[in-house]
Amino acid sequence: MVRTPLTPEERERGERLGRLLRDARGGRSMAEIAAGAGISAETLRKIETGRAPTPAFFTIAALARALGLSMDDLVTRCGPAAAETPTAATVAAVA
Repeated sequence: MVRTPLTPEERERGERLGRLLRDARGGRSMAEIAAGAGISAETLRKIETGRAPTPAFFTIAALARALGLSMDDLVTRCGPAAAETPTAATVAAVA
């Protein structure tokens, strides 16, 4: 199967998701969270590092459950609109 190349926006969204998952994992091990979500630690590693920027919906739902995150929070913080929302650092740099 040939995959179409990801857009820069899709790559950035995957990186945001990875950062959010890493932050939510905190001091817990990858193996612990992966087991709780029913995925391999390698799959979690790929998602967290952005090497798998478009994981399946059910994978993300399982990770959200294992990490105690809501799907609404994931969409708010990782969806397309999140990239368009200026951060405090961006606002300060423009001012």
